Amino acid sequence: MKMTPEEYGELARQASPPSPTGKNLAMAFLVGGGICMLGEGLRLCYRALGATEQNAPTLVSVTLVALAVALTGLGVYDKLAKVAGAGTLVPITGFANAVASPSIEFKSEGLVLGLAAKMFLIAGPVLVYGTAASVAYGVLVWLWGLF
Repeated sequence: MKMTPEEYGELARQASPPSPTGKNLAMAFLVGGGICMLGEGLRLCYRALGATEQNAPTLVSVTLVALAVALTGLGVYDKLAKVAGAGTLVPITGFANAVASPSIEFKSEGLVLGLAAKMFLIAGPVLVYGTAASVAYGVLVWLWGLF
């Protein structure tokens, strides 16, 4: 069946339910902001417990990653993401969820071929690209400094 792009667009529009954009934006804002507020609250708690200004953010990152992985393992993070949408993509927790989800999903394939291999399904390209980009930027800055 041949279909023009306009016909396909109309068919897709009819088949897709309307999205409650205002509600989605509000939930993403509230949940994303809540995760950020949790991070700030953790930072203040760690500072009150005696962590240095340099160590407190690291402790917050580790805590948020551990919390996101635990909630992913318990199936809570996915339920939260259905309600909050993009609000759960706050970088540190969204990345932890993206790393943990495939490894939990494929744990039945064993520790090496399932859990360990699938953990880097998302993280691997990010780490490789991040490392390569930082080297490229470093070389450009170094070369720029020579001229």
